[in-house]
Amino acid sequence: MEQTKLNAPSVFITGASSGLGQQMAIEFARRGYRLALTARRLDVLQALQAELLQAGAPTVFVAALDVTDSAAVAQVFGQACTALGRLDIVVANAGIGNHGRIGQLPLHLAHATMATNVLGFISTVDAAMQHFRAQGRGHLVGISSVAAFRGLPGGGAYGASKAAVTNYLEALRAETRGSGILVTTLSPGFIDTPLNRGAKSRPFVIPVEKGGRLLVDLIERRVQTATVPAWPWALVARLLMVLPIAITARLR
Repeated sequence: MEQTKLNAPSVFITGASSGLGQQMAIEFARRGYRLALTARRLDVLQALQAELLQAGAPTVFVAALDVTDSAAVAQVFGQACTALGRLDIVVANAGIGNHGRIGQLPLHLAHATMATNVLGFISTVDAAMQHFRAQGRGHLVGISSVAAFRGLPGGGAYGASKAAVTNYLEALRAETRGSGILVTTLSPGFIDTPLNRGAKSRPFVIPVEKGGRLLVDLIERRVQTATVPAWPWALVARLLMVLPIAITARLR
């Protein structure tokens, strides 16, 4: 029985207490993965732990983690690796979404967005790569956004943070080419989560359950890049990159 547990694939997810992180954890559990889940809210993770074990996860390790604390990130990765034996997949998902026009969005909120979505992301990727290189293999998944494709009014800080995620993963993909390490960039459109429920408009929004299932499907398929869902966001992303600013200036 214990050997069977060790043979099950393992996945480490940041920002797993709500939204896409939580839904991916549920979906991975249903598929029999061993889980390492982190978030700032340990009580939520502990409540989720029993549900995931019931859903089919052989093992669920949980730990409180603020990804902006780089020393804590490295420490928790070590604890998770010890608990699970190895880390097959790391999903760098933790993120926050502060929106507002530049010069009107309080500066501390813009800074917080960058601290979590960029610096916290980089700390997570760095820790994952330390383990993957030691193992000789691994799968790094970064959650970006279609907001990364074009700066839009009210989304300067958030869009810039996700553009940084996409660019950083492109560099990592080039650096790891030909190795046993795979890099995946997933760019969701509007998926119904607390991150975007306050938005005035959410075109083409899909339920979080469907979003989590699509994300895990793509991770298991080991794709390099994808929008989620593919339709219509792959087309929307292309359009965003070529629309004249006279049009994007009117978007919200």
